[in-house]
Amino acid sequence: MTPQRYDGLAEFLDRGKTALAKGPVALVMVEDLTEVDTTIRHQAQLGFPTIVVFAPDALELPDDLAARVHRVRHDTKADNAVPNAVNALIAAAPGVWFSYCYNAEYLFYPFCETRSIGEMLAFHAEERRDAMLCYVIDLYAGDLDRFPDAVSLETAMIDRSGYYALARPDPANGNHPFERQLDFHGGLRWRFEEHIPKASRRIDRIGLFRAKPGLRLLEGHQFNDPEYNTYSCPWHHNLTAAICSFRTAKALKTNAGSMFDIHDFKWHNSVRFDWSSQQLMNLGLMEPGQWF
Repeated sequence: MTPQRYDGLAEFLDRGKTALAKGPVALVMVEDLTEVDTTIRHQAQLGFPTIVVFAPDALELPDDLAARVHRVRHDTKADNAVPNAVNALIAAAPGVWFSYCYNAEYLFYPFCETRSIGEMLAFHAEERRDAMLCYVIDLYAGDLDRFPDAVSLETAMIDRSGYYALARPDPANGNHPFERQLDFHGGLRWRFEEHIPKASRRIDRIGLFRAKPGLRLLEGHQFNDPEYNTYSCPWHHNLTAAICSFRTAKALKTNAGSMFDIHDFKWHNSVRFDWSSQQLMNLGLMEPGQWF
C-alpha cells in the first residue's frame, strides 16, 4: 500500500487499515518537532516494513520520509492520546507485532546492527513470548550550554549505573508481588526525581508486543494482560530491548518548573553513548537471552 496522509485515526482505520497487514509495525508518537526524522530513519533501518507516524500538522518531513510513512493527524498530548491510538490499532490488527515510541527515541535490541526486527521477533515468538520488556534509557547532551534543550545525537551521554528494580505489588492479591514483574528505576527520572511525578518515574515499557483480541494498553505503559508485563518466561531469561530516549532530558530542560534548577546532566557515572547494542548489553541494560 502506498504511504499517505490521513485526517485522523478514524480515517486511517477506514482507508488505511491494510497498511497494518504486514508487520511488525512501528508507531511513532510525535510530541514536538525534535528529531522526528532521525527517529523515523532509525525505525526504517531496523527493518520495520510499516511505519505509522501520529503527528500534528506542523510537522514537515523530507520528501523521502513522507513517501515512506503513513502519517495520521493526531494530538499526542491529549489525555490518553497514546493508549487510545495504540488500542485502536490492536483491535484492528490482531496477531500483528507492534512497536511504539515517541520522537527523539531510538529502539535497540541485541545485535540490531546485523539482524532485522523481523528476525528478532520471529525468535522471540518461537519462545512463546508475545511481548518484550524494554528499558527506557535516558539520553542527554553532554553540554547544556551548547544544547539547551538537552538533545544532541553527536554528544549523547547515558548513565552507566544507578539502575535498580523493586517488586511490583498486585492490589488484587493483597499487594503480594506480581510473578516475573518488577518496577525498574534509574537514569534522569531517578537522579532528578523531585521534578518527576511519582507515577512517571519508572523506566520499564512494554515497547514491543503482539496484538490480540481484548488486549489493551493502560496508562503507565502496561497492559491489561499480566503476562505481557513480565520480563521473562518462567523457565529461562528472554530477550529484552532498550529505548534510548531524549524525552526526559528534553522535558526537564523545557518545563518551567525544572529548567532553571538543572545546569548539567553529567555526573561521575555518565559515559558517551556510542549508539551500539553491544554497549547496552555490556552495561547490562538489555539481555540477549538465548539468542546467539
